[in-house]
Amino acid sequence: METIEIREFTAADADWVVARHGVLYAQEAGFDASFEALVAEIVAGFVTSHDPARERGWIAERAGRRVGCIFCVRLDATTAKLRLFLVEPETRGTGLGKRLLDTCLGFAKDCGYARLSLWTHESHRAACALYKARGFACESSHPVHSFGQDLIEQSWTIDL
Repeated sequence: METIEIREFTAADADWVVARHGVLYAQEAGFDASFEALVAEIVAGFVTSHDPARERGWIAERAGRRVGCIFCVRLDATTAKLRLFLVEPETRGTGLGKRLLDTCLGFAKDCGYARLSLWTHESHRAACALYKARGFACESSHPVHSFGQDLIEQSWTIDL
């Protein structure tokens, strides 16, 4: 198996991040087009106004093909937010998710954030298990109707 490299996100990756989130979440969770539209807004905002000293995105690549991503953005002066965490199906179970999460956590710590938060859905069981294993705690959980689906929305945090 070829090595998976993790590099910094560039604006040239934006279309891939949006498209892959749209396709995978539609296939795997039945999400409608409003999810891809939300991802597009998040990515566009990051590209146009992120602070590179305190916010960063990463792309995982294998043999020149993108296979994952994760972003760390500023929520407030002491809290960072993990966003847009995606691992392609063929690379799941390889440890890539852990590597991406550790990259994001390390960056947040190095920036001096006191905590890292994230928002997800209970149905993302593998990701939630990874968050729990890394020391995140589920702070809230409640039912919502989002992206054309009935979901259990969750907020997780970890003190850094």
